[in-house]
Amino acid sequence: MGGFELKIMSYNLRRHSATAELARLIERYPVDALTLQEGDGVRMPTEIGDLKLASATYKSELGLAIYYRPERFTALDSHAFALRKAMHDRMLLPGIERLLTTHLVDTETGQDVQLASFHASPLSATNMLRRRQIKSALTHLDALNTDAPTLMAGDFNYPVLRNKLIRQVESAGYSLSLSDGPTYFYTKSIAYHFDFLTSKGLDIQLVETLPQGLSDHRPIMVTAEILKRAALQNPPEPATHTGPLFDEVD
Repeated sequence: MGGFELKIMSYNLRRHSATAELARLIERYPVDALTLQEGDGVRMPTEIGDLKLASATYKSELGLAIYYRPERFTALDSHAFALRKAMHDRMLLPGIERLLTTHLVDTETGQDVQLASFHASPLSATNMLRRRQIKSALTHLDALNTDAPTLMAGDFNYPVLRNKLIRQVESAGYSLSLSDGPTYFYTKSIAYHFDFLTSKGLDIQLVETLPQGLSDHRPIMVTAEILKRAALQNPPEPATHTGPLFDEVD
């Protein structure tokens, strides 16, 4: 059986400042889900246009959030993980979660997909530390659901020297995809890819860098096709919790 299309936007909100433009953004670029970074979980709206909040993290002002389109999906369990801490985290953000996941099920077909928002430690940490965080994040995703098509998007803070990262991601059974333009501009002429994604069980057809908004990062929009169908005839009932389920840290 063939796959079906999925559109996801990921955006670093620059300490919540770009939240105000999200409704206008998804009206212009309709998507099935949002993965957000640097949002204040306490202040995140329960709805953004036609999208509904699946889960958010609340232990830091640099929180994560996932939204989904309830006309298409049922949201099941969500999980948040702190991952390995950089010195920056230990000193300034001891409670920060850097991975948030939500399990979604298509209401018509029963196809499930695992969606994750990820935010690596900033450039004050090393690429080695970020690779460890990414490796740990992918391990958590596999432990939660090894069979579901999975997409983890966010701010990887990994602008250069990505060869080791690509090999690591591929050895874990995932693919790494960059967008068609840089997502962070130091100056008008110096720019890098900070925001990208890893995936498995998906054909990533297009990753677009969207125009600059209120954040110092540019949002990315992913068009993907799910490559397999789940053997679900009757999707399970949605979880009853109102917030994320916080799991053990690494």
